[in-house]
Amino acid sequence: MDKYADIRPYNDEEVAPALARLLADNDFLDVIAKYTLPAFLVAWRPVSRFLVRWKLKNKWGNYTTVAQVQAEVAKYLSLLIDKTTQKVSFSGFENLDSNKHYLFISNHRDIVLDPALLNWGLHRHGMDTVRIAIGDNLLQVPYITELMRLNKSFIVKRSAKAPKEMLRALSQLSEYIFDSLQSGHSIWIAQKEGRAKDGVDFTDPALIKMLQLQGRKLKLSFSEYINQLNIVPVAISYQYEPCAIAKARELVHKKQFGSYVKAKGEDIASIFEGFSADKGNVHVAFGKPIETAVDNPDALADEIDAQILSQYHLHSTNYLAAGDEQRVSSNEKADFLARLAKVPEELKEQVLAMYAEPVKRKVHKE
Repeated sequence: MDKYADIRPYNDEEVAPALARLLADNDFLDVIAKYTLPAFLVAWRPVSRFLVRWKLKNKWGNYTTVAQVQAEVAKYLSLLIDKTTQKVSFSGFENLDSNKHYLFISNHRDIVLDPALLNWGLHRHGMDTVRIAIGDNLLQVPYITELMRLNKSFIVKRSAKAPKEMLRALSQLSEYIFDSLQSGHSIWIAQKEGRAKDGVDFTDPALIKMLQLQGRKLKLSFSEYINQLNIVPVAISYQYEPCAIAKARELVHKKQFGSYVKAKGEDIASIFEGFSADKGNVHVAFGKPIETAVDNPDALADEIDAQILSQYHLHSTNYLAAGDEQRVSSNEKADFLARLAKVPEELKEQVLAMYAEPVKRKVHKE
C-alpha cells in the first residue's frame, strides 16, 4: 500500500494523467486565457479554450516525468522574476552541501512565491529542488490541486478537526517528512500556519512538536531526532510586500470585529496577485544547519527565529516605514510614498506597521 497516496506529490507515472485532467478542465483553461490572450478572445470562451488547450497540449503533450514539469516551471519562474522584480538575490549557499538533504524552515510572506524562489535559488546553484508543504485550505479547486502536486507539493491536512483525526494526520505528515529526507528529498515548510501578515516572523512550537512525532515513534531523544532532520532556517524578504493591502485589510477587520472569514477563492486570488504584482528587490537568505543540542520544541523554535531575524535582509521600504530615511535614496523614498498614496487611508497605519516590524525587531534584538 502507498501510505502517503493522499498527501504526497505525483510520481512520474502520474504526470501524464494529471496533465490530461488539466487540459480537460475549463476553469483552468479560462484562467490561463485570462492572463495570456487578448480580452476579446477571452470573452469568446469556446475559442479561447480551444486555443489554450491546443497551445498547452503542444507544449505538455510529451511530458511524462516530474523533472520535465519542473523544467517548465523554471522557465515560467524566470519570466516572472524578470517581469515582476528588480532583482532576486541569495546568500548562505556556503552553509549548504549539495550532497545533503535539508528541512528548510522559512518565514512566510507569500503563499507560493516563498518556496518557488527558494527552489529557484537551489536550481540556479545546481542543487535539487524541494518538496513543498501546502495546506489543504488552498486546494479549493481541482486544477490548483493538480498544479501543486505536479510541482512536488505535499498536503498538510489543516481541515482535520477531531483530536484522533488530527493526530493521525500530523503523524502521517511527520513520518512523510522524515521518510522524504531519508530517501534523498529536501523539504520546505513554513515556520507557522499562514503568512505573517503583520510582518512578525516567528516559529510556532506546534510545528516542532509535529516534526517530533516520528522521533517519538522511533524512540529517539529530541536532540537526536532533530539532528537527523538537517534543519536550515531561511529568511525571505520582499521590498514590496506581496498582497500588502489585502493583508492589512484582514488585520484591520479582525481588530474591529474580532474575526475575519475569508471569501471563497480569496486564497487563490492572493496566489495570482503574488505572482503578478511588482515585488521590487527580493532576498532569500539560507541560515546554517542547526546542530546545537536543543532539547525541547521551544528552544528549537527560538534558534530558528534567531537565525531568521539575523539573516533577514532589510529593504528601503522597511527603513522608511520605521522612520529611518538616512539609508535610502530620494528615488526609493519617492517610489514608496507614491505606492503608499494608493493605499486606502484606513489601512495605511497597518501597512506601515507591517513594513516597520522587521526593523523594530532587529533593533530590539541588538
